[in-house]
Amino acid sequence: MDAGCPRLPDTVLFEIFLYLDHADVLSVGLVCQQWRAVARDEFLWKELFYRYYRVSRDVPRHPGAVSWYDEFQRLYDTIPCVEVQALKEHNDQVLHLSFSHSGCLFASCSKDCTVKIWSNELDISLQHSSNMRPYNWSYTQFSQFNSDDSLLLVSGVFVGPHNSSSGEIAVISMENFTLLSRVRNKPYDVFGCWLNETNLISGNLHRIGRITSCSVLWLNNAFQGIESENVNVVKRLFKIQNLNASTIRTVMVADCSRYDCPDLLLDYEEQLAASSTCPAFDLGSDSEEEEAKPKPPPEPAPQEPPGAGAVPAEQGLQQLFDDIMEGRVGPAMSETELETKVAELFVRSRTKPPEPNLLPTDGSSKTKYLIFTTGCLTYSPHQIGIKRILPHQMTTAGPVLGEERRSDEFFDSLDHVIDIHGHIIGMGLSPDHRYLYVNSRAWPRDCVISDPMQPPPIAEEIDLHVFDLKTMKEVKRALRAHRAYTPNEECFFIFLDVSRDFVASGAEDRHGYIWDRHYNICLAKLQHDNVVNSVAFSPVEQELLLTASDDTTIKVWRSPRAVRVRQARRPRPRKLLFSWLMNQKS
Repeated sequence: MDAGCPRLPDTVLFEIFLYLDHADVLSVGLVCQQWRAVARDEFLWKELFYRYYRVSRDVPRHPGAVSWYDEFQRLYDTIPCVEVQALKEHNDQVLHLSFSHSGCLFASCSKDCTVKIWSNELDISLQHSSNMRPYNWSYTQFSQFNSDDSLLLVSGVFVGPHNSSSGEIAVISMENFTLLSRVRNKPYDVFGCWLNETNLISGNLHRIGRITSCSVLWLNNAFQGIESENVNVVKRLFKIQNLNASTIRTVMVADCSRYDCPDLLLDYEEQLAASSTCPAFDLGSDSEEEEAKPKPPPEPAPQEPPGAGAVPAEQGLQQLFDDIMEGRVGPAMSETELETKVAELFVRSRTKPPEPNLLPTDGSSKTKYLIFTTGCLTYSPHQIGIKRILPHQMTTAGPVLGEERRSDEFFDSLDHVIDIHGHIIGMGLSPDHRYLYVNSRAWPRDCVISDPMQPPPIAEEIDLHVFDLKTMKEVKRALRAHRAYTPNEECFFIFLDVSRDFVASGAEDRHGYIWDRHYNICLAKLQHDNVVNSVAFSPVEQELLLTASDDTTIKVWRSPRAVRVRQARRPRPRKLLFSWLMNQKS
């Protein structure tokens, strides 16, 4: 082809031949002669798009696309699927990756018990490595930069027995890589997260019975060693009862104030309604953001407090005890069933009712959501809990145990619960915090859980669900392609990440995967030699993706377009060699 022709896959050229009825033409030059007409034929490119990418024809074109040809070009030229570098400085499984908000740095956590800080330049290089073994850590598992990239939260697991559930969170200064503070975190897979620039959330777990416990979520000041003599550095946020061996894990914070200016609306009807007010933007770069006119959200239906309209909990608990003593309970309850029944009755009379009007009504609201995995039937996480954090709760100022509580408000209730009906193994927020993506392995459709210590078998196929946090509804059919094989008791977290247009995830099948968020199609499989635990898009350049694996490597992936641009910027050795030879001859 001549220089004016775009670089298209052979399969696409063959589709063009068929469409133009030139399948018998062997010379590609004939297509180039007709290229001016072809490139502007929207009907042709629309047909090719739906056929080549196997997109359902009821899915409209991306709201930011100028033409079908541009969409075709975006999906084959801007996907980060070309491996450009492999980082091998870790000597054990790499578990997690996280970028700074500026995109200049990223951190990696590993079973080798180090957290490494990398500089994201033309070629990625190691800037610093912190060994956490002196603090009695077994390994590092998660990291997150605060909003101004001045601090790094690192979560790890303590050395202990095989069934030990204790962890710790460390805060590292990015100015000189010094350790500022350490906070206990139990269970370790709470991970922890930043609430704002200087305050982070950790967890603690108190056992009440064999399968009943209480999770307490704490707000911690990052500068504890410096400020603890003068002001409070910790404050209790929430205290939530856990039933049937479940616990709160995997906490994250969503900022409600960003919902009305989403980068990408996933509901096609909402896209259509917003299209008249949203200008087109360049889908190939992140330099511009889509502007959306804020709309007031629908008024949410009021939630009834637990047990509303039922027998008062105190009476129910007393009645249960009387029935047990007089032998009126039948069939005979097991010890586990009895503990769960008593805990359910107790929590009904000792729980603060949920916050009214969970959904934000003011686009400028400073309200944030605390999001976490939980459950009610078994120990494997199968529900997503959502709890509103009010502005006055976002500081450690005030009483350490929070606001004074009445005796009937001993526990906090959840403001909203999303049931996944499967084992949750990963969660991630879209950059605008509007959508929550959830990796899960489904239970059998009609399964019944009779023993909380024996959850149902889980599917090998991973479902990637999408929930709109503005409406609290699932908005897309589950994305599929990736797989996992470990059973319930060995199941581990597979981290996913979301950019403006793409979502990526690891998998146990030795691949990372990339999907298009709008079209719900899998675009690329990224090869490793072992389980892929984590993926991370650059927040400022979605054509750059990192993948971390049990094969001890971090792979760097760029789009074909980005590779061409980078190659154009590099000096060309052949030209330099040619110039040197010519000088030698003269």
